[in-house]
Amino acid sequence: MTPELTALVLVALLQVATFVAYSITAQMQVGRGYALSPRDTPRTLTGKAGRLQRTMANSFEALILFAIAVMAVTYADKSGGATAIASALFLIARVLYVPAYVWGWTPWRSLIWLVGLFATVFLLIWSLL
Repeated sequence: MTPELTALVLVALLQVATFVAYSITAQMQVGRGYALSPRDTPRTLTGKAGRLQRTMANSFEALILFAIAVMAVTYADKSGGATAIASALFLIARVLYVPAYVWGWTPWRSLIWLVGLFATVFLLIWSLL
């Protein structure tokens, strides 16, 4: 497996861990009855549960772009040292992004997010060269 694909799998596992943390904190906030219901009446999550929910949504957005970039690099057979570094940077950025969002590390959260975005854009452009 290429380093880029390994990073992609690890980012997906991070997303699973974030989803589990979100689910636990959300259920603690709204109660088991609401969590098991069809949720016809929406509830707004606050605090850590709300932040984990927003982190998870942002991570899905980042994950789809990163997955496209990794697939493009892989299928174009452009994998190499530079793409491995970019993929590692993306993974590190996403690992740091979760606590940065949950604990409100400003302005670091935005800077961490930007590192991940730049890594993804680099991979996308690299795949076209």
